[in-house]
Amino acid sequence: MKIVSNASRPDLQGPAQASLRDGWPAFVLRGQIPAAHRDAVAEHFPRYDVLLLDDDDAVLARATAVALRWDGETATLPDGGYDGALVAAVTEHENSVVPDTLCVVAATVRADRTGGGLAGEVLTALRERAAEDGLARVIVPVRPTLKATYPLTPMEDFQRWTRADGLHLDPWIRTHQRLGATILGPASRSMVVTGSVAEWERWTGSATRASTRRRSSGCATMAHIWHIGMRNVRLLVLD
Repeated sequence: MKIVSNASRPDLQGPAQASLRDGWPAFVLRGQIPAAHRDAVAEHFPRYDVLLLDDDDAVLARATAVALRWDGETATLPDGGYDGALVAAVTEHENSVVPDTLCVVAATVRADRTGGGLAGEVLTALRERAAEDGLARVIVPVRPTLKATYPLTPMEDFQRWTRADGLHLDPWIRTHQRLGATILGPASRSMVVTGSVAEWERWTGSATRASTRRRSSGCATMAHIWHIGMRNVRLLVLD
């Protein structure tokens, strides 16, 4: 297996990566802020968009990040969580602000290869690039895999759920913890997705009754958790 920059392999765009999108709930791909900044992120931060390939050059995993400036204080984490980090990174880059922090904004593994540590491979690749570029910290917006199973549980409570071994109940959070991350706290507003009732029904595959307040399938109430400390480079994970 090998790591390559996405931009260096135009032959692996489009259909070659279509299977990676299968792991995302449809509504996650409808965020207005990511859509508005997608081209700028690709233009400004190509070094932080990596693919993991097998020996036949099939795409197994991908991770994407942006660079921004952050002083390491929890209180000054990007306002607006995931969306806020994207806006800050693009705005700062276009105003020549020197970054000191990497923010991983996406990491996904092909559905038939999950559970084999490949997410850790692409996250580690980004961490190594951050260290090479002199970035002191890494921050990551993380959407917990299991949070949608407990839609009425506040993220403030969910972030404290651990197993007997001390690691978090959620497998995606555990992936980051095994790379050295430590939970800092929730981001109450992280990704905003808006749509009509019909659109939400289509994205989630379920009907919505006007008289009932519902939690959409796969939606983690769009809140997030922050982590920090990823061995040599400090990592912050935002849920």
